[in-house]
Amino acid sequence: MFNTSDGEVTLSSGEKTVRFPTVTGTEGDVGIDISKLRADHKRITLDYGFANTAACRSSVTFVNGDTGELRYRGYRIEDLAAQASFPEVAFLLMNGELPTKAELEEYESELSGHTLLNEEMKRMFDAFPRGAHPMGILSAATAAMSTFYERYHNPRDAESVKESTIRLMAKLPTVAAFAYKKSIGQPYMYPRNDLDYSSNFLQMMFGLPVEPYEIDPVVARALDVLLILHADHEQNCSTSTVRLVGSSEANLFASVAGGMNALWGPLHGGANSAVIAMLSEIDEDGGDVDKYVARAKDKEDPFRLMGFGHRVYKNFDPRAKILKEFASDVLERLGVNDPLLEIALKLEEHALTDDYFIERKLYPNVDFYSGMIFRSLGFPVRMFTVLFAIGRLPGWMAHWKEMIEDPNTRIGRPRQVYAGHTERDYVATGDR
Repeated sequence: MFNTSDGEVTLSSGEKTVRFPTVTGTEGDVGIDISKLRADHKRITLDYGFANTAACRSSVTFVNGDTGELRYRGYRIEDLAAQASFPEVAFLLMNGELPTKAELEEYESELSGHTLLNEEMKRMFDAFPRGAHPMGILSAATAAMSTFYERYHNPRDAESVKESTIRLMAKLPTVAAFAYKKSIGQPYMYPRNDLDYSSNFLQMMFGLPVEPYEIDPVVARALDVLLILHADHEQNCSTSTVRLVGSSEANLFASVAGGMNALWGPLHGGANSAVIAMLSEIDEDGGDVDKYVARAKDKEDPFRLMGFGHRVYKNFDPRAKILKEFASDVLERLGVNDPLLEIALKLEEHALTDDYFIERKLYPNVDFYSGMIFRSLGFPVRMFTVLFAIGRLPGWMAHWKEMIEDPNTRIGRPRQVYAGHTERDYVATGDR
């Protein structure tokens, strides 16, 4: 029997009763503290995917999947996307408060001063095969970067942590752009410190040394908004990985590289790439959207529409709402004429008007729109997850820092319910 009362939960089995304290969050969510369950009662919980388990208390990001809310440090994502810059949001996530004008100028200056990579790293890029996936290069280069800054590895030293976060934020766009240039056989473009964060990344991605690269302010702002919307999403797979790696007191570079590898998976950061693959499949089959919507409704058909619904949001993903409005303006401004985008807009219409989608709350999610916009901005599909990683970096670092500073942090060590053989005797090779 399971009973609740003020401040505790009681679990009864037969004649035995066990009491657990509860922890209430600032938004009213309640957690049952079972941290002494194994030590006191020789029991553990079994929770596949940790879907019902809180591994920490965090003040970074609040998500309400039922009402479709997302806030960074208390600020609504809608307000941040409309008014803030990506470095401003990164500062907020890392420090807990929005920067003053002077603080923001100083932070942006620090980022500009650390955009260059050590020249020795260029040899590492050259060592990868030309067809190497940019995410593989990104995670490898991030881990390798730590070898240049060993003096900043101490997670208990505030100055070391600050310097590590600045270098990661400043250099990750350079690493990403170098990875892309390597994959297409073009010369690396060095950063320009006279440009803002997103504009600088665009010129490193698409510029060439033989001619000046003109920054389209609409494109730069679109990229800024996309990065803001991806900056954090509480305890997702990659963020939990960063925390788990960091719980061993691994340095920030190594912990973030671990998060990148988790993000690379198609069920996480690869979802927007899967959207483009789906749109391409529909296009190659003649572009009949109605046919594929019917297939998606057929329980016997393995086809699934990618970019619809969300594990957390049972309402419209607030990030998707922002991108839906933003997408139409960007596509119109850029004059994009892409059959895949036309198919996407038709699918969107079905999702917003068809009772099948509405009843099941299968709204287009952030991956659906981000894939469309990344494509319209000229980014190749293989760079989509890299862009996600650049956006998510401030969240990863904020959670790592929060975990390190939390006195309750212990090295991550999930338990298991063993389901293998019981004890067996060894049999000599000739007798098997």
